[in-house]
Amino acid sequence: MSGGEPRPAAPRRGAFAGAPDWLVRLRRHLAHADALVALSAIGVVAGLVVGVVIVAFRLVTEQTLVLAGLMDDAENFEALPWEWRLALPVGGGLLLGLMFRFAPIGARQVGPGHVMAQLASHAGRMPWRNAVMQFVGGAISIVCGHSVGREGPVIHVGAASASLLGQWLRLPNNSIRTLVACGVAGAIAASFNTPIAGVAFAMEVVMLEYTLIGFAPVILAAVSATALSWLVYGPDPAFAVPEMRQASLPELPWIVLLGLVVGALAAAYVAGTRELDRRSRPLPLWLRTTLAGAFTGLCALAVPQVMGLGYDTVQQALLGEIAFATLVAIALLKLAATVACGGLGLPGGLIGPMVVMGAAAGGAIGIVGGSLVPDSAAASGFYAMLGVAAMMGASLQAPLAALMAILELTGSARVLLPGMAAVIPALLVARSVFGQDPIFVAILRGRGMDYRFDPVAALLDRTGVAAAMSARFAIVDRSASPAQWEQALAPAPDWLLVADGDVIRAALPLPIAADAGGDARAPAGAGHADGRCEAPDAVAAASREAALREAVPFAIVSLHATLGEALRRIDADGARLALVCSGTVARAAEVCGVIERERIEAGVGYRV
Repeated sequence: MSGGEPRPAAPRRGAFAGAPDWLVRLRRHLAHADALVALSAIGVVAGLVVGVVIVAFRLVTEQTLVLAGLMDDAENFEALPWEWRLALPVGGGLLLGLMFRFAPIGARQVGPGHVMAQLASHAGRMPWRNAVMQFVGGAISIVCGHSVGREGPVIHVGAASASLLGQWLRLPNNSIRTLVACGVAGAIAASFNTPIAGVAFAMEVVMLEYTLIGFAPVILAAVSATALSWLVYGPDPAFAVPEMRQASLPELPWIVLLGLVVGALAAAYVAGTRELDRRSRPLPLWLRTTLAGAFTGLCALAVPQVMGLGYDTVQQALLGEIAFATLVAIALLKLAATVACGGLGLPGGLIGPMVVMGAAAGGAIGIVGGSLVPDSAAASGFYAMLGVAAMMGASLQAPLAALMAILELTGSARVLLPGMAAVIPALLVARSVFGQDPIFVAILRGRGMDYRFDPVAALLDRTGVAAAMSARFAIVDRSASPAQWEQALAPAPDWLLVADGDVIRAALPLPIAADAGGDARAPAGAGHADGRCEAPDAVAAASREAALREAVPFAIVSLHATLGEALRRIDADGARLALVCSGTVARAAEVCGVIERERIEAGVGYRV
């Protein structure tokens, strides 16, 4: 190492060794919070990648039992003999338990909760092993008829696919966070052909924020993933919703009542899943998953509609083809079976069952309303659709995502007014009366993680350190001669980094001279009483040890980190600044820049 050689004014190629120039420029550009065009382009690519993965997942889950000759339709679990309705979920639960038992501990966390946890603590950088476990485990759960949905696995797999794309390209963490949202939106959109609902879910449930810089790439990801899904499955949504007569004004009180009832059902769903998840964690994993399968099988002996995704049941409820007593039984036993599957750790989704429960409960309430005022009441299928919206809105506490879902499913804006009249009372009951959190947040908090939206942290996490760091630093060896120290200070850097061998050991501040005519810099405290700074010759005259006493503590952050990550690391280490490095150690050859706490605070316009 050359003791007095100052650093160049930009990160060195060594930080991106082996990358082509266009990719290096892209990485640096994406570190800025306003890199809208580049992020949008990446969002399109992420949506295509996610679309391919989700189509593959749907093919596996929808064709396995059909190809095996057990069913003529992937949803027709009701046609299975009773022994198969019991054996499939029990055997699947045991298989899943053994699979996760012998998997690495770090690879066992799956589902939307894992996505949110990685966003909160790892900037959205998702491991590939967990994604593989989710793909295989989710497929087994669905194929074996457990009371789960496919949206949980596709959210995880979609988010992981987009995140891994960003990691493969070595993009900064602020971009990877956006890619996770792109993956979630693309997964929901490709799975249900509901791109608007996918965008709303990603922003409202996972990211917990709405910003232009996030919206544009997420929307494009949903569009590209949906377009790819159309090529395979066509443009039809998950359900064929019949033409529905708009609810009359006198029906609004009844719709509000529907919201209140479904809100209580949603609160029971959230509370039951959270508590069972918390209380069952001491049990062996294989035992938990086997018990979940056994309970699902027992419920299926009485009501076969609780098995699987249940989309055929939802379709029948929308058409008004299910009797009142059967709808009530489906709603209650689907609730019990899903709480068992979700609370005991099966790697399936928790949103799909909401749709089944909401449709069954709403359809039952619609039948009662129709019997009371047969001349003016809407069809029970209309209430089933409102029940879907109310159950999703209350369980997820995401009213916009729920409303967008039924808008895309029905293709009619007329459903929005009664939908709002049902969703908001349901949400208020679940949140304010029963005090329940959104279901994924509730599960995370039950596991000791407090997941919430912090506007300051969100603002800082939109920008990478590469966009705000200073490259005005020089490096000098501790044993360098006075001439080498003087040479290092000649370019007038802001910081002098002192190395011991190959590792940076100290950082010395070199403030700008106060007088307008002086351009020289010197270590802090080296000025005259009249405010003039000494020339760099003062450094040569001063003792090296005296200069090092002016060093300030520093932290180390990755070149890919966000400003939020840098601030948290600086605070955790009790430092004033951080050295931005391409590695994990402050080696002289890997230091790319310096970022001060004050510079980060200035980035948000106020103290944090």
